[in-house]
Amino acid sequence: MVCQNTFTLNNGNTIPAVALGTWQSSEEQDVVYKAVKSALAAGYRHIDTAMMYGNEAEVGRGIRDGLKEAGLKREDIFVTTKLATIHARPSLVHKAFEDSLAKLDIEYIDLYMMHWPVALNPATGKLIPLREDGTRDLDEELNGQFEITWGAMEKLDKSKAKNIGVANFSIHNLERLLKTATVVPAVNQIELHPYLPQFKLLEYCKSKGIHCSAYSPLGSSNSTLLKDETLEKIAKAHDKSIAQVLISWGITRGSVLPKSVNPERVKSNIETFELSEKEIQEINDISKTHTQRFVKPNWGVPVFDEEF
Repeated sequence: MVCQNTFTLNNGNTIPAVALGTWQSSEEQDVVYKAVKSALAAGYRHIDTAMMYGNEAEVGRGIRDGLKEAGLKREDIFVTTKLATIHARPSLVHKAFEDSLAKLDIEYIDLYMMHWPVALNPATGKLIPLREDGTRDLDEELNGQFEITWGAMEKLDKSKAKNIGVANFSIHNLERLLKTATVVPAVNQIELHPYLPQFKLLEYCKSKGIHCSAYSPLGSSNSTLLKDETLEKIAKAHDKSIAQVLISWGITRGSVLPKSVNPERVKSNIETFELSEKEIQEINDISKTHTQRFVKPNWGVPVFDEEF
């Protein structure tokens, strides 16, 4: 069954339960363009991108053409993009947002997120500036004050940025942010899967009214998750793929962003089903014997809960 579930955010707006993630989906040879079009045709109503993915223009083209071909209107879908770490200075936030909107060319953005609680030096013009020793070139002017970046995001035109949120925020950093925020983030996009279920972070976000979206819900490329015995057993019992089990488990906790450019996998990833309480618990228990974070850039500052 094509999943058309939605979640209500803390401001009353809604977010679709399943999105097409586009990280590492290339602009070349129409790869991401075709993936976005096939996603909209398959029933997806949420497309997720970011300035740092380098594919906003082609994602936008895929959205515009995909809407026409599917007979949909702009308001029928939800689009997320993100503020890059080199644009974290308050003076750069508005232009960065407008640049993303211009590349996407889709009237407005449903969710604009701070991609990381990290600011990198914007002076070099490079997406990930490095120092001579190979470490990340942190923005000394901002000095890690992501609260100020958030303050600038709060000032964005609400008719163009319908919701604002964060990504990769730990409990520690959310507590810092909420001390000064006048707008509570609508969403925290984080790595979530059975190897990294992040029970405490989910519970904390729930207590603050922050919705959690899961990136890498299938693990990463060549992840052993897709060969896990518990997941294999459940998949076999329902005649489903392990990816469908993972996504169906994921939407019991929040929204999920599986990524694929394969039209058949794009289509099957949104065909979710209901798991029993026993099966959900069995999947929850996987992390008791195996825990793993797949996405862990060395920013040079603490980011994840286990780093504080």
